[in-house]
Amino acid sequence: MSDGSHARKHAERSLHDLNRVVEHNGAALGEAAKLLIECVAADGLVFTAGAGHSLAGVLESFYRAGGLAAVRPLYHPDLLPLHGAATSTATERRKGLAEEALHEADFDGGTDVLVVFSNSGINPYPVELAATARERGSAVIALTSKAAAEGAPRRTDAGTLSEQATLVLDTLVPPGDTTYPESGPVTAPASSLANVFLWNLLMVEAYERADEAGISLPWWRSSNAPGGDEANASRLDRYSGRITRLR
Repeated sequence: MSDGSHARKHAERSLHDLNRVVEHNGAALGEAAKLLIECVAADGLVFTAGAGHSLAGVLESFYRAGGLAAVRPLYHPDLLPLHGAATSTATERRKGLAEEALHEADFDGGTDVLVVFSNSGINPYPVELAATARERGSAVIALTSKAAAEGAPRRTDAGTLSEQATLVLDTLVPPGDTTYPESGPVTAPASSLANVFLWNLLMVEAYERADEAGISLPWWRSSNAPGGDEANASRLDRYSGRITRLR
């Protein structure tokens, strides 16, 4: 019976990998934070999108204690595995869905910023989201793995998410996502952990850079902490008219 040593060893490796992610994305995190600050300061919205388990990044970005209030998630029920696992895979590969999602969210482009979470970034949904947003004049930040994309088949003539994005935060996740055991990985997928980790690093960078510039960003407070509901009320008043999922 294991005494937990395997888990501890994998945890050490995971921490090492996350440190690599920080070092690799240092400059890009600063640039991404600048894009978010400029967007919010101009009264734009940060649209976040993903499919399948990459929706974990979208959930982390939206209506979250410690998160930006100016975030509008792009969502279609068929993209969530809980509504049908095989369906979610097929839906991400469906051409044209990106345009539907952007239309439903009233995405006009311009000062708005689009953030797309996608491990490989090869399927039509994330690629078309990025391409369409760029065409409309918006910056696109991709949280994706270039290594995973290189090891995956192409499913659209538009290339990959990393090729369409304005800026890439590379999760460095290996092809196939799994990381354990090292000799032949079958479990311990890394993309969700890397996505949430990078998003939180981006929030830290945005806070510090905005604070240095004397810009106040709209942060959510926990509704389960004293004064949380009161603090969030003004955010709800300000954004619920444009972010329908806040209602």
